[in-house]
Amino acid sequence: MPGRGMPLSRPLGSRCMKPKRIEILGVPVDCLTMDRTIELADLALTGDVAQSIVAVNPEKVMRARIDAGLRGQMQRAAVLIPDGIGVVAAARMLGLGHFDRVPGSELMPKLCELAARTGRRVFLYGASPEVNERTVKVLGERYRGLKISGAQHGYLKDEEMPGLIDRINRSKTDIVFVALGSPKQEAWIDRYLPQLNVKLCQGVGGTFDVISGHVNRAPAAFRAVHLEWFYRLAANPNRLARQSALPGFVFQVFKQRLEGKAN
Repeated sequence: MPGRGMPLSRPLGSRCMKPKRIEILGVPVDCLTMDRTIELADLALTGDVAQSIVAVNPEKVMRARIDAGLRGQMQRAAVLIPDGIGVVAAARMLGLGHFDRVPGSELMPKLCELAARTGRRVFLYGASPEVNERTVKVLGERYRGLKISGAQHGYLKDEEMPGLIDRINRSKTDIVFVALGSPKQEAWIDRYLPQLNVKLCQGVGGTFDVISGHVNRAPAAFRAVHLEWFYRLAANPNRLARQSALPGFVFQVFKQRLEGKAN
């Protein structure tokens, strides 16, 4: 029974070459491409230990610098995908490596494709009841043969978690997508993954909103020049408070680069 009682300690390394893990401003991230991430996910689906995939972006880096709990949760994740272009640019600027952005919103559909192709089961946890239900419907229509073993909106109380864990385990799910938003989803994965008899668990943030059509993704032109964040901000000014971490991230990266040159 994979995952039950086992620590989250990057066990992928015992079965394949682990991705190179670096630190940006003291926060870990893996040097990956989308293809390599899918390869690791495919490997995890044949393993016997539950694995986690957590996204890293500038906002999360800045939060993790002052939140030891979140930082520890990220360090214990099996795979830390470079979700934000700022993370990719910072790594290059600091001479830490050249790698691609791996958006979590694009990884989830690819994992659904993989699951449909290999007969794996997926469980959708999070978002509002309406968004969750719509996401189930859209994925079922989009990926022929995809086995959706269950779904649950994100408005559960702590005392309801044992029931959810039991339900996921009884459904014989292989992949759990967790859409609770950060840092709640990282805390949930870190706490409950050892109790789950699954193969893989990905924190997907607002991806259910995009898949369900509740939120429109940025047009391809914006994504091509890495300005998806700007489109989201323009479409929803309420995100301004969340995006306020970006100037601080840029400042700290430049500061670290200058200090490195001075030494």
